[in-house]
Amino acid sequence: MSKGLGLTVFAIAVVLFAALFAPVLAPQALAQGAAQHRNTGAKKTPSAPPPAAPAQSKLPPRTPFTAADEVAATIPGMPDARFWADSTDDFNKVLPSQPGPWLILSTGGSDGAFGAGLMSGLAAGNNRPDYAVVTGVSTGALMAPFVFAGPRYDAKLQELYTKTSAADIFEAGSTGESFLDTWPLKDLIAKEVTPELVAEIAAQHQAGRRLFIVTTDLDAERSVVWNMGAIALHAQGAGGDAALKLFRSVMLASGSIPGAFPPVFIDVEGNGKKFSEMHVDGGAGGQFFVAPPALMESNSGYKIPATQLFVVVNSGLAPDFDVVERATPLILVQTVGMAVKVDLRLMLDRAFIAAKNSGVDFNVASIPKSFDATSRGAFDPKYMQSLYDLGFNLGKTGNAFAKEPPAFSGPPRTEAADPATDTGKPEQK
Repeated sequence: MSKGLGLTVFAIAVVLFAALFAPVLAPQALAQGAAQHRNTGAKKTPSAPPPAAPAQSKLPPRTPFTAADEVAATIPGMPDARFWADSTDDFNKVLPSQPGPWLILSTGGSDGAFGAGLMSGLAAGNNRPDYAVVTGVSTGALMAPFVFAGPRYDAKLQELYTKTSAADIFEAGSTGESFLDTWPLKDLIAKEVTPELVAEIAAQHQAGRRLFIVTTDLDAERSVVWNMGAIALHAQGAGGDAALKLFRSVMLASGSIPGAFPPVFIDVEGNGKKFSEMHVDGGAGGQFFVAPPALMESNSGYKIPATQLFVVVNSGLAPDFDVVERATPLILVQTVGMAVKVDLRLMLDRAFIAAKNSGVDFNVASIPKSFDATSRGAFDPKYMQSLYDLGFNLGKTGNAFAKEPPAFSGPPRTEAADPATDTGKPEQK
């Protein structure tokens, strides 16, 4: 399988070292996440580590604020722009008045090409509904606006996930807050997230649909859900430039791996004070978002107000075998890859139980274990094209979704070694 990017709280900690010294760990792209994790079979071609960055001048101090200020903080002129991801009351207030199918897009970095292809394939096969709710985290956040706006943006989605390279995402060199600079990704988002796209999202919001993107407020150590349709509506009126800028900044923040990518600062007001919050990758709080954690508990009694739940996992879930070299970066790569899969599986199980308790039809798609394309580096367009094609074909033929999370794999099957063919590794089944 593929090697892609995923983000967990643990991954954030280890990627700080790995992003600087491990060429096999490349920050995510139009999709982002955090450390290259491995799915069965794919191999990365090593490249030279990034050159040492020149010493950075000391960054200016931040404006101080308190926890109480943070709780009261809102976006100037846009009080409906967001809510805390753990606030059940705020979540229920912004949901559509009518139930419908929900689409949940996960983290995954360049492996987001799978989800992009899947969405386009579903549309090509007339199998893609107008989702009442679309949520995105990390790479899922970067594709979510295009998916939400409808199939006429599928060509753009394909271009972004098959033509984008590492040079379109980041530049080597410390910023003082990160090992890499993401000005190329910021420029790419500004180019592709046009006023026309935002206007289309505003119209869909007015029609009752909802688009949510998740970031992590690092100061508060809490996830934030951004009501992108409400922001898009503000972009259509007075102060539209500020709303458009915020829309783009949220997308950038949701894919900003702490330590690897610079954080995104968002200006707010709280208790009469003006200050800036530090926002980073939404995956720090979970690989995808369905509802506040309290509502996802198995004994919560909450009924998800959806007719169907579709979860797109931009990753493989099967464990991999590899003899890990005695090198710190490679040990981190293997460990992060395992942690991401464990987190994804736990979250999938929670979503499955929540859907079952709600009487909601559950559907999940992930990269099949049989996928064996080789990636030759971060955001390899050929590799991403292969993933896109895989997702497209599964979507078009209607074979993408399973009704329950994939079964846990057993131990790798081993067979008696044949001296003529033995590679020294167990056979992968």
